[in-house]
Amino acid sequence: MRTEFALSSGSVAALDNGATDAGSAVLLVPGYTGSKEDFQPLLRPLADAGLRAVAIDQRGQYQSAWARTEAGYQVSALAADLIELAELLGKDFEVLHLLGHSFGGLVARDAVLSRPELFADLVLMSSGPAAIEGNRRALLDSGEPVLASGGMRQLWDHIEQQAQADPRYLAPAPALRAFLYERFLATDPVGLRVMGSALRELPDRTDQLAALAMPILVLYGEHDDAWPPAVQAEMAGRLNATLAVIADAAHSPAVENSARTVSALLEFWLGG
Repeated sequence: MRTEFALSSGSVAALDNGATDAGSAVLLVPGYTGSKEDFQPLLRPLADAGLRAVAIDQRGQYQSAWARTEAGYQVSALAADLIELAELLGKDFEVLHLLGHSFGGLVARDAVLSRPELFADLVLMSSGPAAIEGNRRALLDSGEPVLASGGMRQLWDHIEQQAQADPRYLAPAPALRAFLYERFLATDPVGLRVMGSALRELPDRTDQLAALAMPILVLYGEHDDAWPPAVQAEMAGRLNATLAVIADAAHSPAVENSARTVSALLEFWLGG
């Protein structure tokens, strides 16, 4: 069900699987241009397994309120939202699992480093140790002047042109494309710019995270085209983390192979 949380920074939109009598909860944090809907395939299976799952739009994404200032989109500010949400959920659940996808993983990492006692464990889904590189970095670089001069609609066209130039491109179904377009235009362009800068500048904090000795799962698709699989595997080793590589998936395993993703998550959270 669609719901909202009233935080000190503004309202945060969420999808809540509404699992009754759940013993623990999961907070799901989307990536750079993502939203709560990216986790929709996971919500019912997690409820069936006895887990309350709450997927959010981060500040400035889709249906959440926009930040009042640029500073509201810094990773530390976004992490503060997660901490406040964790404190709210902690009133009803003693155990709270945290999962961050892509850029959301970097935000989740910051929240855990700030307040580790709030979270039972951490899942880094298709997320890396530091700034993004490769084709995704090149797309951020090329999109920045387009956003500055032409706004969100021209940036959408630019991203579409880049995607269609890839020989592996598959056009989304019309209904999905309409949703993606609506979601993209609902995003705060200031937030997109600030988050994009963070994606290109964030330092490696793997050693700090490893020092917490918290249970961590590093999960990614075998064909991930953001942080290379080898980089994520090396990070998992430094973290002494559990590793799950999702077959037949790329950067969005929750959508591309939801069954295997759910299986890996339940094995980590519940032991099977």
